[in-house]
Amino acid sequence: MPLTEAADCELVLYTHPWSRGQIARWMLEEVGVPYRQVLLEFGTTMKAPDYLALNPMGKVPTLVHRGRVVTECAAICAYLADAFPAAGLAPAPAERAAYYRWLFFAAGPLEAAVIDRAMRVEITPKEEVMVGYGSYERALDVVAGAVSAGPYVAGPDFSAADVYVGSHLIWGMQFDTIPKRPEFEAYAARLKSRPAYKAARAIDQALGQALQPQA
Repeated sequence: MPLTEAADCELVLYTHPWSRGQIARWMLEEVGVPYRQVLLEFGTTMKAPDYLALNPMGKVPTLVHRGRVVTECAAICAYLADAFPAAGLAPAPAERAAYYRWLFFAAGPLEAAVIDRAMRVEITPKEEVMVGYGSYERALDVVAGAVSAGPYVAGPDFSAADVYVGSHLIWGMQFDTIPKRPEFEAYAARLKSRPAYKAARAIDQALGQALQPQA
């Protein structure tokens, strides 16, 4: 397991088990290099001055690698794939069209569509030209086409784009913000069978249980 307590570890993940930090942890487990975690609490340590100096948004995750600070889950996934090329989590530069496309589609139109729907933000047909996703249904149809075209979203090989896109779909189906379409469930099943996903999930589940109030 790459998780370590070494204070001099080159990779540090600032996270909370009930957060988007789960995405970054999965990516770290896929990379397979040692990392240290710093657990933060919502509203307290996430808003402390020392953490705000790293991430002014006061949110997690944040990744620090040799003094370099990376925030935003899609950026963390892409950064780790490039920083540790031996893991094979990014296509060759000349073959990254689909890789970049779906990383940024999930970070932009897909997330915005899902959050707006969850927050009951109604977009009228006239307003669809103003939002990047057009409509919730259209955004989901586009993703469905992408994940059903092959075993993975950016081609025949698993990549950091699958960590990010897959996390959105897995999370969304779990909390009913994304419907359980057969193509989404089949894609998610492929991803959840990966050892790194299982390892990351086990860590965050254990941390989450430890945070549960005792009866």
